[in-house]
Parts: sequence; C-alpha cells; structure tokens
Amino acid sequence: MQNTTYWDNIAERAVDGLKSNLDKHGGQCALSWDHQTTAEWRVDLGAIRSIHHVSIQYVTGNDEWDEDNWYTRTFLGFSVYVSYTTNKEDGVLCFRDTSYTRATIPNPVNISCPYHGRYVIYYNNRTHPPYPAGYHEYAVTYLCEVEVYGCPTTGYYGENCSLPCLKNCTCHILEGTCMGCLPGYKGPRCTKECDDNTYGLECMGSCGNCSNGEQCHHVDGSCPSGCNAGVHGKACNEGIHNKSKLYFNLTYKLD
Repeated sequence: MQNTTYWDNIAERAVDGLKSNLDKHGGQCALSWDHQTTAEWRVDLGAIRSIHHVSIQYVTGNDEWDEDNWYTRTFLGFSVYVSYTTNKEDGVLCFRDTSYTRATIPNPVNISCPYHGRYVIYYNNRTHPPYPAGYHEYAVTYLCEVEVYGCPTTGYYGENCSLPCLKNCTCHILEGTCMGCLPGYKGPRCTKECDDNTYGLECMGSCGNCSNGEQCHHVDGSCPSGCNAGVHGKACNEGIHNKSKLYFNLTYKLD
C-alpha cells in the first residue's frame, strides 16, 4: 500500500524481487505522486514476524549515486517503522534520518530494526518548512525494493533462529534479551497475566464492561459471560468512548 500511486507504479513493485532497472520508468519501482506533503508506503508481512533489519533500494535513474544524482534529495528525511497495525503511530520507530546529506545518504540503505510486527512502514514528509539544504520540496516514495530480514517465526532468536526466547517474551533477535511481553502478559519476565480489567499488549486494553465484573481474557479482551447492558463487541468496548490503544511491532524477508 502507498498513499498515492504514480500511474501504474503500484506499491507491490517494491517487493517483487526486481531491482535490475532502477529508473523511475523502468517498471520495477513503486512510485507516489509528486507535489505531496506526506508519502507513505507499507507492506503487510501476513503475520507477526521477528525482524533483524530492513534494506531499501531507492530509484537512481540508473545513474551514479552521488550528490549530483537528482533523486538523492527525495530520500532525505525518511523514516522506517514496524507496527502490529497499519498505523505507524501504533508502532516503533526504527530509524529517522536527521543527518544525511545528498553526498552521504547511502543507497541501498540498511536499517537495523530488532523488533516484532506485521507491517513495515516507510514514511517521509514535507510538512514543516523550511527544510534542510538539499531536501526536495515534496514528499515522495521512489522505492525499487524493500527487503525485510529476520526470523520467520516469533519466539526464537540467534543466527539460525533456533534458540527459544523466554516464554511470553518478545526477545532481541540476536541477543535473546527480553524487549517486552507478548500481548496478555506483564512483569519483568512476562510471567503475569493482565488483570484489573486490562488485556492485550502491555495490558493497555481496557475491558471493564464484562458482565458481573468478570476479568476479560488477558490476550484478546473477550468476556466469558458477555457484556454489561449498553455495550457490545468482542471486548465489550463498543458503544462507549474507548481510548485504549492496542499495538505491537515486527517483520521478515519477503520471498
């Protein structure tokens, strides 16, 4: 998905494995329309994945990538997120460019991103002028290939993704250190289930509307005996103003 699409240069071209022609019109890159203040592209990995890093190959026009290449200006200021949802604000910021120049920005660029999530999101904006020297005045996505590397299954770490993480823990893909708990669990070693009418990631979901004051399911927020009068939905939080925010972070290499 990308928020705008330049002609037929659809978002899927950035994950089709093709990067032999890096020209804007070469048919292998995902392009957004120019004259936009924000540009966003994302890929759905299909499930929660354990990420190590993200590699991004940008449009070059098949010219040498240096400070004289026109496309360098369009890449400056970009960000990469991973998230459980399609909303980048619900996820983790892996990288935000604040120091690259047209002479120093690499292409391809490798972004370390040792997190968990389902969506990898590329974002750039031109919403707060004036911009640093060398920046293109508009936000665009000129992505020829985005590759996400890591373990295909959560719960493991190590060079061959063969070492198990602590139970109910999302661990660092290389070191195995616990970086947070799986949805429904809390505590320093993620051994305690959510309670006090909470559920989900970091126990941030609110489910205080279960019938008879029962505690909801610690993972998905469902109520064992249904909802109080006036509310409905799986977590009995529809029909009321719900400010809870559920999120998480992750990904892997697309084959």
